[in-house]
Amino acid sequence: MSRPPTAAQRRVVDAADPVTGRLRGTPAQLAALVSRGLAFRHPRPPHDHFLTPAGHRIREAVPEEAPPPVPPPAAGGVFAARVGGEEEPPAAGPARVREVHSAWQGLLELRRMTNPDAAVDRPCGWERAHLVRAAALALEAGGHAPAGPDGPGYRVRATPQPDAVAVHEPDETALRSCAATLERAGWQAGEHTEPRTRARYLLASPRRA
Repeated sequence: MSRPPTAAQRRVVDAADPVTGRLRGTPAQLAALVSRGLAFRHPRPPHDHFLTPAGHRIREAVPEEAPPPVPPPAAGGVFAARVGGEEEPPAAGPARVREVHSAWQGLLELRRMTNPDAAVDRPCGWERAHLVRAAALALEAGGHAPAGPDGPGYRVRATPQPDAVAVHEPDETALRSCAATLERAGWQAGEHTEPRTRARYLLASPRRA
């Protein structure tokens, strides 16, 4: 079992880009993270360092003696794709559109840099490790409306299957449009019927080839 990162290394991990996992640190810190399996050095120039799936897990883990949470900054916080149904969703408008577009472009670049064949039409390791967030980003970047606390729109949820998410959308035409968007983004999506309510939903998983 590898040793846990030092406090300085943990700060580098915590400061990684939330979408791409790109790291910034001293050469010694980055080399140490690589040796622990928490980061990798990209073979193509400019040879940036990125978190591995293990590094993402370290970043998202809550320390056993975590300090009390602090309120988020008034001007905003870390970008998060809309999964639908949030009690306090971010404000819609041009600024949100720009944030979503930037996040999607960053994800495409991450695909190019981390997929073995540099393919951008197929999900990468980060997406497979963050299925709900990745599918939600594809839908929001595709122009679909996420659900509010009670209103219509898509909702992306985890499933018991380790490699699939469920996408709920009460409007069947909109549901099929969500399926088409996910397929264009490199996902496999199929319609299913919920046995109890008879509602239609999508089961989506990242395409591997």
